[in-house]
Amino acid sequence: MTYAIRSAGPDDAALLARLEAQSFGERSWGENNVKASFVAPRVTILLAGKPANPPSGFAMWRDLDGEAELLTIGVEPGAQRQGLAAALLAAVRKQALETGAARLFLEVDAGNEAALALYRAGGFEKISLRRAYYRDGADAVIMQVML
Repeated sequence: MTYAIRSAGPDDAALLARLEAQSFGERSWGENNVKASFVAPRVTILLAGKPANPPSGFAMWRDLDGEAELLTIGVEPGAQRQGLAAALLAAVRKQALETGAARLFLEVDAGNEAALALYRAGGFEKISLRRAYYRDGADAVIMQVML
């Protein structure tokens, strides 16, 4: 499947907040935090979906001078397991490489098997574990891929 992927702008704030809430439910960052991403320094937000349809997924990443951090990636439930997250991840990798990043890293809930599988398939390897990282006490796996 080919997806249309584009950079988000401030006019997309409400759409992004809705997608993020649908993707993460109780673990959502919250509308205000999502909207604040548009003014965060060096953060890029991508929106993606089937061509000619509204976006159904998003990714946020940050340029950190020589490396990049995937902040979040999400796909609304009705569009999951169709390759959209993998397409977004590939787009983030491409953009990060174009900025000169040598590696891309992320933190993911140790119990999120679908996300762990996505990242492993994308070449990411576990480099560390942060105990009780999330508000609910869940651990975070730190992963990276060299670009």
